[in-house]
Amino acid sequence: QVGQKANEVRSAVRQKIDDRRAELEAQEIQKLLNDPHFDATLPALETRAGSLHPVTLITEHIEDVFRAMGFYLLDYPEVETEENNFEGLNIPATHPARDMQDTFWLNDGNLLRTHTSPGQVRAMAEYKPPFRAIFPGRVFRYESTDASHEHTFHQVEGLMIEKEISVANLIASMKTLISEVLERDVTIRLRPGYFPFVEPGFELDIQCQVCHGNGCSVCKKSGWLELLPCGLVHPNVLRFGGLDPEVWSGWAFGLGLSRLVMMKYQIEDIRHLMAGDIRFISQFRKG
Repeated sequence: QVGQKANEVRSAVRQKIDDRRAELEAQEIQKLLNDPHFDATLPALETRAGSLHPVTLITEHIEDVFRAMGFYLLDYPEVETEENNFEGLNIPATHPARDMQDTFWLNDGNLLRTHTSPGQVRAMAEYKPPFRAIFPGRVFRYESTDASHEHTFHQVEGLMIEKEISVANLIASMKTLISEVLERDVTIRLRPGYFPFVEPGFELDIQCQVCHGNGCSVCKKSGWLELLPCGLVHPNVLRFGGLDPEVWSGWAFGLGLSRLVMMKYQIEDIRHLMAGDIRFISQFRKG
């Protein structure tokens, strides 16, 4: 009996909603007919579908790749503390690496993050190890712009914390990422690199996909593009995150997402990505 009554009430409510919808539609049509400027013989306005930004397309692709590998997807603030952006990443005030990152400082002493690496510190404080996570987002540098440099660009930071981590784990993950995103065979090289928050540190370079290694303004005539600084997490960073480096280890990377977009779609100037030109964005419409 209760079910029967509920069905009757549901039918009555649906009928009332349908009646009211028809009444409102009729009122709207009548309003248009009463408008002396309304011409029903004119063709309808063209409906155009919007486009996802190429950075959004690649970000979603990368998120799918890392989700499949068991990574958390995390989002952290673009306004950071000096402690998280520098001190917690083994970059004290007297460290020369501070000069490598021209910073937008705010009046309250905070700053616009210069990299997505502060996510390492936040994630270690937030999650109990072992864990693995990525944190994509915008970063900001106070520097001159050219074909391969912009004051606002995108990165994806990755972090894996386990009890036994090696460089082999790092390289395998990076190869999986690049091959999945670019969807083609790409020549890469791994060379030593210095970053205060990893030890040892590496530079993973990709052969320029715009000039195919011949040299252009994007790769500064070198044929290679620095894409992915990476390495094993420095013990000082682990300590700052509240972990014992004698027990836990990990690897981290900072992927230049904007540059990866340029390589994926063979875009010759990074400034196109932030210019807001609809003609540029519309090229990436799906379907």
